[in-house]
Amino acid sequence: MRRRPGIGRTVLVGALIVLIILVAVAAIYVRKPAPTPSPTPSPTTAAPTTAPPAPKIEEIVIGMVEPLSGTHSIFGIEAKQAAELIIEDINAKGGIKSLGGAKLKLVVEDSKDSIEGAKLAAEKLISQYHPPIIIGAYISRHTAAMAEVTEREKVILVADALVDFLSEKGWKYFFRACPKTSIHGKTAMDFVYETAQRKGIEISTVVIINEDSVFGRYTALGAYHEALGLGLTVLDQIEYPYDIADASPIVSRLMELDPDVVISVPYFSDGVLIATTMEEVGYKPMIVAGAGGCGYCDPDSISAAGSAVEGFTQTYSYNPFLNTPYNREIVQKFQERYGKLPTEAGGIIFYSLWTIKEALELAGQMFPEDPLNPDNLRQAFLALDITSGPAAETYPSGHIKFGPNGDNIYAMAVVLQVQDGEPVLVYPFEYAQAEPIFPIPGYKP
Repeated sequence: MRRRPGIGRTVLVGALIVLIILVAVAAIYVRKPAPTPSPTPSPTTAAPTTAPPAPKIEEIVIGMVEPLSGTHSIFGIEAKQAAELIIEDINAKGGIKSLGGAKLKLVVEDSKDSIEGAKLAAEKLISQYHPPIIIGAYISRHTAAMAEVTEREKVILVADALVDFLSEKGWKYFFRACPKTSIHGKTAMDFVYETAQRKGIEISTVVIINEDSVFGRYTALGAYHEALGLGLTVLDQIEYPYDIADASPIVSRLMELDPDVVISVPYFSDGVLIATTMEEVGYKPMIVAGAGGCGYCDPDSISAAGSAVEGFTQTYSYNPFLNTPYNREIVQKFQERYGKLPTEAGGIIFYSLWTIKEALELAGQMFPEDPLNPDNLRQAFLALDITSGPAAETYPSGHIKFGPNGDNIYAMAVVLQVQDGEPVLVYPFEYAQAEPIFPIPGYKP
């Protein structure tokens, strides 16, 4: 019988080879690792969800540039004295609480009473001490030079100089709590006009005299515009060198013009010289109203000029007689330590340093991770709205808030008058300690 055909040897071998290949491929596929996804952090290795703790700040350097030598040293020395007193007070009261009680350290450089000196002083402070904030430099032209440095280096400048143009430059890191010069000129003119009205005295003519720096010109401009706005006639505006040595030509011109009112914009030495020259020749208008915040009514001017400044007035960026708890406290401390009433030079420093303190507190709250960054500090200054505490209690209006240009939008000046050899507050009338004397003693029509 014949056998049925079977599977050939060749076919079996081929099938076996195919089977082996399929098994091998399957094994490779099974063994090939799947793509590994990014690991999800476990609770023990997860990235932190909160910012790391801010670095501890133990000390903050506050730089200061003032004229400690030269013609204007009388102002710079008092500013330095006031700063030392306030820094001590801030530190004694707990420092910057939002920064863990960080203390302030004052580092002072002398501007040497020159534009270049102020610039070099700022550069030295920044390169050696790295302060986030500098305060100064009282003289406006010196402050302008310094501001070019602080703006370039992104250091906050808190100015104690008054000229308007400082806040007209578009500087990003510039702030000023004190009233600018145009406010001083306007305040001096308003005071004279309103006082004359209260006393039923008619005034119609004005002469403005000013030293020839940018400070003198801007202050005089404020008085000039206000006089015209009040319907008064400005007979002349007389400029003289700030380092004038002979005031007799100015006084002779005043006698020739014979105005009802003299608005004067002096610093210190020139103010004393003008007043004593007037007394020597026997010339007294109805009033000599100083504008611009220095000269005539400060204790040093009264001491130097004596009876020559009796009845003279002066606008101030600070009211030493402001009846608030902290102002009374700091005036007493200043008098006990330095033996005199603080003037504008010291008063501006009082509220400016306390404003700096408030800005640092706010920066610590707003930007705890980097409070001293210049842009963060700038935002803190712009966010301030101070109506209480030492800064407000030493400021004439009791209110400090900065506009986009860095000026205090609640800026205010007051008027002091020399009465019986002592300065007293006479304007605004609602804050006055005494009624203004008008006309001044010795006036001869």
